Amino acid sequence: MAQDRGMGPVSSPLTTHVLDTASGLPAQGLGLRLSRLEDHGQQWTELRTSYTDHDGRCPGLLPAGQMKVGTYKLSFDTEGYWKQRGQESFYPYVEVVFTISNETRKFHVPLLLSPWSYTTYRGS
Repeated sequence: MAQDRGMGPVSSPLTTHVLDTASGLPAQGLGLRLSRLEDHGQQWTELRTSYTDHDGRCPGLLPAGQMKVGTYKLSFDTEGYWKQRGQESFYPYVEVVFTISNETRKFHVPLLLSPWSYTTYRGS
């Protein structure tokens, strides 16, 4: 499992971008984990832990060549993020589960976040 602090311009076929819709700013310093479903759908394997950078992005989330067809999960530590800001929130974490069916394509998973709601979609 790799870990970083969301630093450095690393190219990745899988990206995320988190925006704090309550402040209208990128969600800097939000902890996240990337996992892949293994063992014929029985076990999540953690691939990376990281934090969003000053722009709410996580460079190098999944290094080129490590993407495989399968089911993945991005887990965002929203409780920790809001607590750092002195803000109560409803969702302690957000998990976005998605399928990659072609490992040669790029995938973008944005998250729009407030203390009381979240939205995600497949970006480009």
